[in-house]
Amino acid sequence: MDDLSDLLSPQAVQAALVAPNKKSLFQQLAVVAARFVDADPKLIVERLTERERLGSTGFGGGVAIPHGKIEGLDRVVGVFARLAAPIDFAAIDDLPVDIVFLLLSPVDAGVEHLKALARVSRRLRDRGFVAKLRGAGSNDALYALFATAETRNAA
Repeated sequence: MDDLSDLLSPQAVQAALVAPNKKSLFQQLAVVAARFVDADPKLIVERLTERERLGSTGFGGGVAIPHGKIEGLDRVVGVFARLAAPIDFAAIDDLPVDIVFLLLSPVDAGVEHLKALARVSRRLRDRGFVAKLRGAGSNDALYALFATAETRNAA
């Protein structure tokens, strides 16, 4: 299933987010995520930063999937941001990142977390899909792309 609407709500999509660096990005994403989960944005930033210390979640092509586990969550939750300008993310290919899909999971969601990460990763490895994300004009247009179960082979 490529439809990611079970992870993402229309209000969790940000087009043209302005973030000068990774720290600012995490802070802004945490504020958005806190609207959907019962967690302090500072805790979310802490979890994302802890995970990032293990290695960059920027997997190439201008795409990153920062993720973390948060106490008290009852399901996996996503927040998507297309950045107004790419930022350094220490990605595997050293390219700056402008497409970010944040995933937050319950602490005990081992398999569920991995499956969600794999689904998002598979979708964001599709170059044609990522090009559509970069070209979408609004939050609603971005959400519609994620809510459509369109399958494509990665280019």
